Amino acid sequence: MSPMPRRYFKLTENMTVPGRWVLGTPTDVQGREVDDPWMFYRGQRLPDLGRLKLPMDVPGRALDFSLAAFAAPVVHARVASVLAELAPEEVQTLPVEIEGEPEPFFILVATKLIRCIDDKATEEILMWTPEDGRPEKVGEYRDVYGMRIDASQVGDAKVFRTWGWPIALIVREEIRDALERMGATGAKFQEV
Repeated sequence: MSPMPRRYFKLTENMTVPGRWVLGTPTDVQGREVDDPWMFYRGQRLPDLGRLKLPMDVPGRALDFSLAAFAAPVVHARVASVLAELAPEEVQTLPVEIEGEPEPFFILVATKLIRCIDDKATEEILMWTPEDGRPEKVGEYRDVYGMRIDASQVGDAKVFRTWGWPIALIVREEIRDALERMGATGAKFQEV
């Protein structure tokens, strides 16, 4: 009997949570924005950034999973703990102090970047072309709709970013199940 195929899900913030908070751009303790706010979703381990802070752009209900500015995933300590237990080599958690929030939170970094988007099965893919006037991006993904991944390219990874479209944070089914069992607020899953 062959094993069941693995299922994968894009993890995003549930924007329909009423009264939810909106978090800003990560800063250092002096309030200076980090030099490269895109670094949090490149799919690689980061050096020690020192103590980080997050402003609350719109005060509201704290969520166990949310996206700060530049799509930086922010998780409550209990979510960070589950991810570190289930995928220790694939996640890095950076402590972050959130304005007015006494609970412990972390910026979540997926440390793997995997070339696995299934171009044929994906609903629509737009590529950068010479006509777009961005020669450094020609041949790269410009937009991806209805993404599907080729599970045969993923290996044993449970948490990762997709090469070419790293804004997508992907989790394997057992990660989704663990977060749903714990009732993690703010997390939304879409099968890919």
